[in-house]
Amino acid sequence: MKKTIAVTPKKKPIPRHLAIIMDGNGRWAKKRGLSRLKGHRAGVKNLRPIIKYMHDKGVKYVTLYAFSTENWNRPEGEVNGLFHILEEIIGKESKELKKYGVRIHHIGSIKGFSSKLKKSISEALELTKDNSDMHLGVALNYGGRAEILNAVKGMIADGTQPNKVNENTFKKYLYAPDFPDVDLVIRTGGEMRISNLLIWQTAYSEYYFTPVLWPDFGVEELEEALTAYSQRQRRFGGLQPK
Repeated sequence: MKKTIAVTPKKKPIPRHLAIIMDGNGRWAKKRGLSRLKGHRAGVKNLRPIIKYMHDKGVKYVTLYAFSTENWNRPEGEVNGLFHILEEIIGKESKELKKYGVRIHHIGSIKGFSSKLKKSISEALELTKDNSDMHLGVALNYGGRAEILNAVKGMIADGTQPNKVNENTFKKYLYAPDFPDVDLVIRTGGEMRISNLLIWQTAYSEYYFTPVLWPDFGVEELEEALTAYSQRQRRFGGLQPK
């Protein structure tokens, strides 16, 4: 009689760093006859279950694209309303995230923010600074090109010699130098572009685009994205081993 050998199912690879472009709040609201700010509130409400699910899955680094440098071009009322929502949610959610062992990082510039919003961000960073289970980068007033230009200016200001400039040197001047390159970028809302997010860090990222609007993007959709990622062959310019 042949012995039956138990085969342990192979674990699906999980992205170490996952970035999400949370698009579709305005369209979600419009479909329901609501204001755009109601859409932003619905989008913010969706954050907690998604973050917790990624945490439980073992994703170590997450970047959420919350507000780009280009978003300043939106109507002033919408921008101010969004910042008011962020002031509320950052203080509230940072306490919950602390319980999960999540450390919050601000990725971007604080230029143009109200003193109240700056205070909320500073308090959230301080509150969670000792956590290490998961690192949550909030890309707020962020632009990929601006980040690269700021890094170059920083190297010049420090007198870095050209022969000392390499990828490792350059990375030290980025907003979140300790974050690894992005493994997977998810964009909701049906658009198929990265909109100036982490240009340097996404050089070899996998992309997952979905028509689902951000407020409707639940853990089921996230699991679909993670499953799709696990089926990709990442060769980084090389050949797949035979």
